Amino acid sequence: MNVIPRRADAERLREALARSPVVVLVGPRQAGKSTLARSVVEPDPFDVYDLEDPRDVARLSEPILALQGRRETIVIDEAQRAPGLFPVLRVLVDDDRRPGRFLVLGSASPELVGLAAESLAGRVAVLELPGIGLGDVGGDALDRLWLRGGLPPSLLAADDELSAAWRDDYIATFLERDLAGLGFRVAATTMRRFWMMVAHVHGQTWSGADIARSLGVSQPAVRRYLDALTDALVLRQLQPWHESIAKRQVRAPKVYIRDTGLLHRLLGITHERELLGHPRLGASWEGLVIEGLLRRTERRDGWFWGTHGGAELDLLLVGPDGRRIGVEVKRTATPSVTRSMRIAIDDLRLDALVVVHAGDARFPLAERIEAVGAREALLAGVA
Repeated sequence: MNVIPRRADAERLREALARSPVVVLVGPRQAGKSTLARSVVEPDPFDVYDLEDPRDVARLSEPILALQGRRETIVIDEAQRAPGLFPVLRVLVDDDRRPGRFLVLGSASPELVGLAAESLAGRVAVLELPGIGLGDVGGDALDRLWLRGGLPPSLLAADDELSAAWRDDYIATFLERDLAGLGFRVAATTMRRFWMMVAHVHGQTWSGADIARSLGVSQPAVRRYLDALTDALVLRQLQPWHESIAKRQVRAPKVYIRDTGLLHRLLGITHERELLGHPRLGASWEGLVIEGLLRRTERRDGWFWGTHGGAELDLLLVGPDGRRIGVEVKRTATPSVTRSMRIAIDDLRLDALVVVHAGDARFPLAERIEAVGAREALLAGVA
């Protein structure tokens, strides 16, 4: 299988290794973390520890003895299997703070990997590696990336059927093995049903009551399921933004399955024609754009905004200078200004509002409102 060069991600990783003693690279399984790490560091096999390999676990049975005094960058893969390793790294780094000592890879959120911010404060850089982005494959691949998602084996499969089969296997393995490896033990059949239900509310404000009733469990249990998939980096909870205005604002997060390829398999979609005729078409497109923009702007978090009166904004980006950019996502080539957009501009005091649409043209819609094609937005950003 071909390997897609990921130049932007490789450069981010090099920069992090050049400034921090420890770099933690997290991302979902099969996102390409190990491949990227080896392409940047080019380590000797002796300098790589895969904590899913019993032989490497045995090599690290005395971690300080195994790791101290080494001059090359040490790569530790699947670090979530040894959360107690980070205090050891802190001791070693305090003895020698030269940059690039350790590159730690994990298939879960930094907290679940075992990274305690207070123990490595000032010593660690945390990067997130999602799947392949549009900048890696070029604008002409947008439709394929949308259908198949960004996990490399799925995106690069010989045809749609093989891609779908790989994703089916991925979902099964994730539910039957990977979640348990992260310390979350719920029957795989229950989690599959839950994940499929989430797929049908993808892009909606979260309310677990109906799902809890359907599964026959409590709402707190459903919330734990939601958080487990979020910690495993396959689901995003987009948090609500609260503004000081005299309106009741939505306070529950919106929920997105981060990889559209996985979303489509959970919805039973294999081919583009099925996607284009599916009721969740618009929600899938919205998720693709939001995930791509958050990746392109190198923001790990974004916000949405909504009021109980019906006004809403799909994505709010706030820059370090305080500049506020609103984003609306429309699955159309002819977007227009809506009342909700004007309310968002006034209530949130937006500097600009960008409508990301399915066409290719860029054109003004109104004062501070501009339409931008999805390819351009995902390749160049909106802020």
